[in-house]
Amino acid sequence: MALRKYNYQPTLFFMTTQTYLRSFRPLVFALFNLVILVNLQSCRFDKKQTKTEETVIETENFVNILTENMDFQMVDTIPSGWNTFRYTNASPQTHFFLIDKYPEGITMQHIIDSVGPPFDNGMKLLNEGKTEEGYAEFGKLPSWFMEMKNLGGSGLISPNLTSETSVKLDPGYYIIECYVKMSNGVFHTSMGMAKVLIVSDINSGNSEPNADIKINISSTEGIIFNDSINKGKHVISVFYKDQIAHENFIGHDVNLAKIDDTANLDELNNWMDWSNPKGLIEPAPKGVTFLGGVNNMSAGDTGYFKVNLDPGRYVLISEVPNPSSKNMLKTFVVKE
Repeated sequence: MALRKYNYQPTLFFMTTQTYLRSFRPLVFALFNLVILVNLQSCRFDKKQTKTEETVIETENFVNILTENMDFQMVDTIPSGWNTFRYTNASPQTHFFLIDKYPEGITMQHIIDSVGPPFDNGMKLLNEGKTEEGYAEFGKLPSWFMEMKNLGGSGLISPNLTSETSVKLDPGYYIIECYVKMSNGVFHTSMGMAKVLIVSDINSGNSEPNADIKINISSTEGIIFNDSINKGKHVISVFYKDQIAHENFIGHDVNLAKIDDTANLDELNNWMDWSNPKGLIEPAPKGVTFLGGVNNMSAGDTGYFKVNLDPGRYVLISEVPNPSSKNMLKTFVVKE
């Protein structure tokens, strides 16, 4: 809000009416001071409003993503540096978003032509129980697919919830995707959940978040954290000590979920493997509410996510085959 401006010329006023005002000088000065006081108060009010508006702008400094069906509704270009993605899942399915960086020159059309078919055909064969033929299809993926890097994104998020995830991105051409599967085994990517994202040379100016809870994850130690966690709002960092391709070709990540008494952890453990015909498929396991997390990143990278934890039972779990055997399924309790 712009400050109001007043154009007072008191000297000229007194010169032209000097004789008349001499007898009313005390009253004139009182009125003049009153006007000045009102003007100052008005300026103070406008400054307060300006400060309030600036605070709102700073507070709302997010990259907003909305999913209503099989889509990512968001801007096409974002600044480089640190960005916080606010992902609202307004659909009836479980989703995530993962940020992919392919080798220079690889575009969305290359992905559609050369990556989609092997995954679709391979998964179809796995669903039919033809394991050997299915993995043979995956062998048809182009060599440059193995050079793709994951730069983070949200963990799994249940319907009608919102997650906040912060990552740092360099300028370039990226693709975001969700490959959770529909109830018929078809990947969400094949239904339209893949989108080009351009990261510009303009820096966001955002700072790296400050975490009050720290998680380390590695292929050798699994998920390591201090499980004494209080209720309330938290900023959680996820540091990738290393990264490997697991049996299903993807790296490890961190997903947070709240679980109730109906949840079956063995079922959840098996569900986290997309290459399992019954894995990463709708509906998600009963009694499990996914709250986000940090998707796959490279060794040495750190991502952040924000949560507001109510009292109850929770699980941190990675989207890999048999995460419990890798120390990547960890439960904890948030107390009153």
